[in-house]
Amino acid sequence: MESAKKSVLAARRQFLLDAARMAGGVGMLGLGVGLYAKQAKALPPAAIRPPGAGTEQDFLGACIRCGMCVRDCPYNILFLAKPEQPIATGTPYFVARSGPCEMCEDIPCVKACPTGALDHKLKDIAKSKMGLAVLIDKETCLNFLGLRCDVCYRVCPLIDKAITLDLRHNERTGRHTVFEPVVHSDQCTGCGKCEKACVLEVAAIKVYPVKLAKGELGQHYRIGWEEKQKAGGSLVAPDAEHKYNLPEGMHYESGKGLSSGPAPTPGAGVDSLQGVVPNPGRNAAPAGNMPQNIPGGGLSSRMTDDAPR
Repeated sequence: MESAKKSVLAARRQFLLDAARMAGGVGMLGLGVGLYAKQAKALPPAAIRPPGAGTEQDFLGACIRCGMCVRDCPYNILFLAKPEQPIATGTPYFVARSGPCEMCEDIPCVKACPTGALDHKLKDIAKSKMGLAVLIDKETCLNFLGLRCDVCYRVCPLIDKAITLDLRHNERTGRHTVFEPVVHSDQCTGCGKCEKACVLEVAAIKVYPVKLAKGELGQHYRIGWEEKQKAGGSLVAPDAEHKYNLPEGMHYESGKGLSSGPAPTPGAGVDSLQGVVPNPGRNAAPAGNMPQNIPGGGLSSRMTDDAPR
């Protein structure tokens, strides 16, 4: 009887111990899954995606982490992000400094994508937007120091389009020219060849995702000359009446400013200059002070009798 009771107690203790271990294991598993999910949803601060990737949100939603693009890259520059990296786990990326995109004309990575996360409509690699090159350090760039490097400019696949050189006088020497590299965002593909080729220990030019590298005007702002060009000329019709955005009951009169009450009739109060004789009492000078015309076209020095001499 006593041995049976001890056996029951031992079994109960073992059960409780196993239950505690199971609960701990489930908790650790849940923590691991949570961390993985958080990592998988993390927005990469500077991940450069393969050609054809759209916005980061759209790309992460469509990419199934299959690795087909990595497999088909002929230059082995694509990698799949690992859990410990600050990039969405399992998604493809490349590092421009160590292995830039080689701009394959047939774009095999895009063709390999089964879901369209890499847009199959991309047929011209020169129109891809993997990122945007930014000259981040003019103080160490050899060209800005007047030492004529030009490497980033010369390795650019779209030379004289994506990167050009601006010439200015070298004030330090007084007789040389400084060749400043300029990146044009509308042409740059973000391939990273410029960053790879930079001769500095830490590249002065780097490639970032377009959203990080470039600002955005927003929908509330328009560039007037661009809008005018799109419209093919003036943005306001010649006969369009200008309307002011004023509070109710207020109107604006040129030369008078804001006033209340009924708005004046257009053209009212404006006298025509034709056939209007000025009021001599207001506008004309006293006759006694006016010199007299003479037939020769000159002015007579004779004054009227009542004028002071």
